[in-house]
Amino acid sequence: MALTHFDDKGHAHMVDVSEKPVTARIAVASGAVKMAPETLELIIEGRAKKGDVLGVARLAGIMGAKKTSELIPLCHPLPITKVALDLTADPDLPGIRITATVKTGGQTGVEMEALTAVSTAALTVYDMVKAADKSMVLTDIRLDLKDGGKSGRYEAKP
Repeated sequence: MALTHFDDKGHAHMVDVSEKPVTARIAVASGAVKMAPETLELIIEGRAKKGDVLGVARLAGIMGAKKTSELIPLCHPLPITKVALDLTADPDLPGIRITATVKTGGQTGVEMEALTAVSTAALTVYDMVKAADKSMVLTDIRLDLKDGGKSGRYEAKP
C-alpha cells in the first residue's frame, strides 16, 4: 500500500485533493483518561479547583478539532460542519471516557480532527485535575468510524 503523504522520491508533501469530489464525511474517535477513584469523585462532584472539568474539556476538544491543520503538519484546513464531544464518568475504569464526532462536506476526511478532539479533551481533563492525581493515564485513543470519500466506510472492531 502506497502512503499518500510521500512523493515518488520519498519526500513528505501535502496530498493534492483538488480533483476529489466533495462528499459528506464523518469520523468518530474515542479514548479515555484513567485515574484514581478519588479523582473521579472530585470531577463528578464538581469539586475540582479549576472548575467544570468536563465542560472545559468538551470546549477544548471542539477547539482542538478546529485547530488540527495547525498542529498536524500535512493536514488540510477543513470547513468543519459539526464537532460533538461526549465525556462520561466511568467508575469501572475508573476515569473519563471520551467520544468525538466530527463532520464536514469536503474533499478529504476528518479522522485527524476527531482524534485531535479526543486527545485535546483528554489532555484538558489531565490539566484540570493534575494537582490531585499526577498518575492519570491517557489511553486507548483510536478511530472508531469514518465514512465518506473514495475509501468508503471503516468501522473499528470492538
